[in-house]
Amino acid sequence: MFRRTFWFTTGVAAGVWATTKVNRKLRQLTPESLAATAANKALEAGHRIKDRAVGFALDVRDNMAQREEELGDALGLNASVDQELPAPRRYAAIENRNNPKYVTGDRTTYSHNRNEDH
Repeated sequence: MFRRTFWFTTGVAAGVWATTKVNRKLRQLTPESLAATAANKALEAGHRIKDRAVGFALDVRDNMAQREEELGDALGLNASVDQELPAPRRYAAIENRNNPKYVTGDRTTYSHNRNEDH
């Protein structure tokens, strides 16, 4: 008799456990539950993508600042203000007629510059 009671109780417990599992699975497969699960997964994926994009943007910004610093150093843009500037190059706008290269003997020769008034 004890043996029959044990197996009866075991069967009832197994049936209740199986029924509960099946009902949970059926609730998970309803359209509303599937839609909620899909929405949650989409939100999680969106957050992961956003975090990666923000990380990428910060990396790009850091590398851009580093490259600008390198270019500034290479071009001398980051030099201190106290540093003396090189002397400006001077080009003559009008040729000097009294220059010895134009005066020969007793007569003065002129360059063959078309833009010059003769």
